[in-house]
Amino acid sequence: MAETLTHDGVPARLRTVTSLAEEHVKPAVRWSIGHALPRAILRLAARRGDLQGRITVEATTGADLTGLFDEIRARGPLARTKVGHTTTRHEIVKAVLADDAFVTARPRFGAGLLGKLAAWSATDVMHPVQPPSLLAVEPPAHTRYRKLVTRVFTARAVEQLRVRTQEIADDLLDGLDPDNPVDLIETYCGLLPVTVISEILGVPPQERSTVLALGAAAAPSLDLGLSWRVFRNVESTLTSFDAWLSRHLDALRANPGDNLLSRLITAREDGVGLTERELKATAGLVLAAGFETTVNLLGNGISLLTKHPEQLAALRADPALWSNAVDEVLRYDPPVLLTGRMCAKDTTVAGVPVQRGQLVTTVLAGANRDPSVFADPHRFDVTRPNARDHVSFGAGRHYCLGAQLARMEGEIGLRTIFERFPGLAPLPGARRRPTRILRGFERLPTSLTTIGG
Repeated sequence: MAETLTHDGVPARLRTVTSLAEEHVKPAVRWSIGHALPRAILRLAARRGDLQGRITVEATTGADLTGLFDEIRARGPLARTKVGHTTTRHEIVKAVLADDAFVTARPRFGAGLLGKLAAWSATDVMHPVQPPSLLAVEPPAHTRYRKLVTRVFTARAVEQLRVRTQEIADDLLDGLDPDNPVDLIETYCGLLPVTVISEILGVPPQERSTVLALGAAAAPSLDLGLSWRVFRNVESTLTSFDAWLSRHLDALRANPGDNLLSRLITAREDGVGLTERELKATAGLVLAAGFETTVNLLGNGISLLTKHPEQLAALRADPALWSNAVDEVLRYDPPVLLTGRMCAKDTTVAGVPVQRGQLVTTVLAGANRDPSVFADPHRFDVTRPNARDHVSFGAGRHYCLGAQLARMEGEIGLRTIFERFPGLAPLPGARRRPTRILRGFERLPTSLTTIGG
């Protein structure tokens, strides 16, 4: 009996098998290699007392990690782990992140079975932490790419968003009933940054609910060790975002507006602009990174200030301190716990040999508690004179492109809610996110009242 062929001459049975692989098998392999395997390795390492394993596993519990930061720091400039080295020393974190011997850490599986499986299961769908994302490329591509993007994300461009950000914060708070308890993550901390991002991306008002849903679902793509359910949701969302973004870029090319993405479409360096894929990667990074980290900054800040009423009193006595308070929130409880770098060539750091291929984990939150830089580092102090010396935005060539934007949103978002609801108070039920790299609240139940201060 003759084999049934599809229109392009491929046997129908083979097409069915290929379709099943694309839909079910390849995603399972991607998740297993990229999330399940690292999670299992880290859990095993943690049980054996390994510092790298402990910090990534204990981070998921929302526990206070300051004791572990101190333990790592006491092991020297670079503490040895099962997978390489880790550090919580401020000076070493900055040195590693600025050193050309280290590149952004991405899984490298070699030529063996894992490498072949990774190559076979790879997807073309845009991802915020895979090339050509700024987070994942190195010079010379990174130099050209970042130069173009930086011209659009200037301090002046961000400052032009300040008035609009204030209007957005006011509108969101106008919609809250002070007599009813709310979850501020859902009703304020998430809505403020995603609305600002929509302005940056030139999203029409009628499509902003789509961007909000996409941002909330895509943000976990920045984390490690995702569950199968979350991983599948992230991949599905990134596919949807890719399709939506293709249509949106076409619309902006036809009718450019006064927004940063329209400017990025036309930006040129030596006559060369960003490719379609680079534009999509930038928009995806702005959406995922700008959404999740700012949600965490606002939630962490609200929690800290309600737990330290004397610090809130200092801000009310001197509102000029709000900008510094944002940096102290970023120092004390940063939105990102750590970042990794892969050694690209044999080198030494503070006299410690580091071999090519070894991973160095720089614990940003730990460097922010380094007593050699910050006096009484475990104290939350909005008047701290050097709060801005934190490394929560990283360092070196991968320093966070959105740092200026995050600071502005944090200042307006925190100041405005405490001015509007001076008697704001936390309620039972707050829950930290069970993530390994991102640090923030999943829920923040709060009582709003206009009485207090």
